[in-house]
This record gives sequence, C-alpha cells and structure tokens, in this order.
Amino acid sequence: MNRPDGEATIVFDGVCALCSGWVEFLLKRDRRQRYRFAAMQTPAGRELLQANGLDPDDPLSFLLIEGDAARTDSDAIVAILTGLGGAWRAAAALRLLPRAMRDPAYRWLARNRYRWFGKKAACYLPSAEQAHRFL
Repeated sequence: MNRPDGEATIVFDGVCALCSGWVEFLLKRDRRQRYRFAAMQTPAGRELLQANGLDPDDPLSFLLIEGDAARTDSDAIVAILTGLGGAWRAAAALRLLPRAMRDPAYRWLARNRYRWFGKKAACYLPSAEQAHRFL
C-alpha cells in the first residue's frame, strides 16, 4: 500500500467503541493530516496486520506503520501522540517507563476494551470530509 511521504497508517479495531473514540480524537488533532486509518476488519486492515505478523482474528493490538517501520502497543501510542506535534510531543516522556511496564498495561486495557467501553455493531464510518484518510 503506497503512502505519500510523511504519512503514517494506523490499523485500529473498527467495532471497538474505545478505538473508534481514539480515531475521532486523532482526526480532530491531526491538523497536518499525517495519519491515515484502516479498520482491522477491512481487507486493507487485515492485510496490513498479517504483513506485520499480527493475527487479524485475535486483535489485541493496533498497528502504526511509518515508512518501513511498524509499531504496536504502547510504542505505537507514544509515537502517534508525539507525531501530532506541539504539546503532544511531551508524550515522549512515557518512553522513560520500560516497555516491559507499559505493554502489560496496554494489553490489560485491550483485553477488557469491549467489556468496559462497548462494541459497535458495525465498523467506524468516517464522514464524507474524512473519507480520504481511510484505506
């Protein structure tokens, strides 16, 4: 999947209420439109997960792809927040916590996301103005 230089792709769980809220949060704050999105339930999302060694049928993680690099779990969250620029770059301080501490917390949230935040009947649908940012 070709992406213009400087663009990154986020593969997210399109039926997860928390994950869809995360995408809405990013759409509002990503003024440079740096991020594109693919729900993991779509053919493009499944392909990206498989190409990066993740099981699309057991989505406990989401994926950030920037150029030739792929990040998951807490590394992806920190990279996405710092990529927003401005004050969001302060999120880089989270890297001071070892990944061995950050990732279990992320996975605990991921395992419980449907129970705590709910599950939608269908994938997140972007507005007409946002559609160009979705694969």
